[in-house]
Amino acid sequence: MQESETNGLAPPDPTRAGLRRASDEFGPEMASQVEPSNATFGHRLISIIAGSGITPNEITIIGLLLVLGNCAAYLWHRNAYWLGGGLAASFAFDSLDGTVARYQNSQSAYGSYLDAVVDRYEEIATYFVIAWVNGWWTVSFIAVTGSLLISYNKARTAIEKKIENKAWPDLLERHARGWMLCAALICDVIVPIPSSMGGHLLLLVLVMLGALTHLVAVQRFLRARHILLSE
Repeated sequence: MQESETNGLAPPDPTRAGLRRASDEFGPEMASQVEPSNATFGHRLISIIAGSGITPNEITIIGLLLVLGNCAAYLWHRNAYWLGGGLAASFAFDSLDGTVARYQNSQSAYGSYLDAVVDRYEEIATYFVIAWVNGWWTVSFIAVTGSLLISYNKARTAIEKKIENKAWPDLLERHARGWMLCAALICDVIVPIPSSMGGHLLLLVLVMLGALTHLVAVQRFLRARHILLSE
């Protein structure tokens, strides 16, 4: 689950190219036998997933279904720890789409667009169920609107003028927001918070996310203003 505005092309990797040829000719099982001994576990895992025939767009959709399933389950069990763990696993799986696309050399403009749209739905669903279960509607609304504005302020600028995707190194990218929220969910019942500060780590993190996301949204607005007025 990347920040999702673009999928950059990775430089050719002879080792991966060889593994792809082995996978095409002999299947993923044989390809795994020709991997170098110093290959990381992550590379081996990606080679297995990419060799299975699953497409990056299918990974994106499955990731969305996993997130929605965890959110629906939270409405029933109302356990922040299990929601956080489930979302962490779902986000980790969803983040494989870009890596698999580069590995298979199957990047596409539509894949980047689909990933961006799906990421927004995942954020909306997550904040919605947290607000529904805990009654924290105002703070959740502020946090999710800030998150959406971070993405919109960049995407809307790209409509007006071509911009470099990696030239927007802001504080809270999509990954950072997601993992920050997962950590708060998992640790909510572990870390004691004084009642004067809301009594819940999750609530405190939501307040922080609300403030920080809107700060980053303003930062992107000012950057966009500078770019568009400098023409």
